Parts: sequence; C-alpha cells; structure tokens
Amino acid sequence: MNRGLLSGAAAVVLITGGILLFRGSKPAPVVEAPTAAPRIVPKKDAPVPTRARPVAEPPRKAPPKKAEPEAPKPAPAAAPTLASLSLETDVPGASVFIDRQFVGNTPLSLDKLEPGSKRVQITATGFDSVQKTIELNPGPNAITIRVKEVSLNARTTVVHKHAMGSCDGQLSATLDGLRYDTSNKGDAFALPYAQVESFVVDYLQKNLRVKQKGGKTWNFTDKNDNADVLFVFHRDVEAARRKLAEGYARTQQ
Repeated sequence: MNRGLLSGAAAVVLITGGILLFRGSKPAPVVEAPTAAPRIVPKKDAPVPTRARPVAEPPRKAPPKKAEPEAPKPAPAAAPTLASLSLETDVPGASVFIDRQFVGNTPLSLDKLEPGSKRVQITATGFDSVQKTIELNPGPNAITIRVKEVSLNARTTVVHKHAMGSCDGQLSATLDGLRYDTSNKGDAFALPYAQVESFVVDYLQKNLRVKQKGGKTWNFTDKNDNADVLFVFHRDVEAARRKLAEGYARTQQ
C-alpha cells in the first residue's frame, strides 16, 4: 500500500474525531459559592423571644345522663290502733287480772287490746298481791312487774304523850327508818331501824311505843283516839321490814 495514502487517511480520522469530541463536550457550569446569612446581633435589653405554649383544649363535658324515672314509693303502713302486751313477773305462774278480769298466768302475751290506762293486779301463792296502773299505747307493749318487791311510805298524825302534857306531830316510816316531826324540837327524831330497840302497838291501850336503843321512849296515840290507825301503821312497817330481811328488792321509784 502506498505509505502516503495511509498517512492521509490517518489525518482524516484524527480531524474527524477532534470535531466530534469538540461538539459532544460542553463546558461545566460555574457554581457560585453561597453567601453567608447576615448575623443578627440582639440589642441590649431586648426581650428574649419565647416559644408560645400550646393552648390546652378545655376538657370535653360528658353528655348529661338521662334521669331514670323514680320507682314509686310504697304507701306508708297504717298506724296501729290496737295494743299488744307482753307481761312477765319475777314469780313465774303468777295470776294476772286486768281491770278485775282474769287474763292468764305469767309469762303472758295478749293482743287486740284497747289502748289506754289499765289496772293490773298480780297474785301469787305465798306473796302479797301487787297492783299497778299501766298505760297501753297502740302497738306492742312490754312490761315486767316484780312480786318480790317491797316499798314503804306510811304516815299518820299522832299525839306524843309526855310525863307532863303532850305535843302533836306526824309519825312516818320508810324502808330506811322511823321519823317523828313536831313543833317541839326536843321530841322530834329520825331513827334508822338499827337504832330502834322496840316498836310495839298496844291495841287496847291505843298506844304505839317506840324505844331507841339506850335512849328515849316515845308513846304515841292517834289524834282522833282511833286504835285502828295505829295498828295499820305498825302492821305495814313490820311487813316491809320482814320482806327486806327475806331478800325482797326495793321498789325503784
């Protein structure tokens, strides 16, 4: 091959490649450097900005509940018009009379009684009869009556006979003792039974004698010269003293 021809072909190739390379390559874009943000210098005494706090939403109210219809109230019970009675005594089997009518033996339960004041009498063998007035209220009533119970509150107007003359006064007795009240202070006394040496009634002489242990003696007559009054007074006092000695309970006032 002709050496000149090869050299010419090579030159053509080089020129053609250069043209193509020049056309395909583009110049790189120029990138400008970012400019720095201007620095803000806070002024003195300037308020420091704060972040705004989020506003809390108010709590949502629950929808009101619908009121349930009220159940109808039961009709009030009618007030009782009759009375019932539960009665006991300290002596089981005692007979009970209400307004002089025998109603049974204790312990006793009665119903359908008319309310009001009732006279109750309790009797038991070997014991004195007990009478009490009770008040029955409409509805249930519970009562206890003591048979083995004693009380004493006796008194009578008397004349105390002196060796010379006499004085009037009142002689009284309780479960604690005897007492004589008179305007003559030298003859008045209050004696517990432990200080009484003798307490004797003379029905025929219409005289009641009281003698203090190791002390004075008083002779009493009834103001109306009635021996029965002195006898009843003496009997009631002695009966009460005997019951106390037998263990009877004192009546609770």
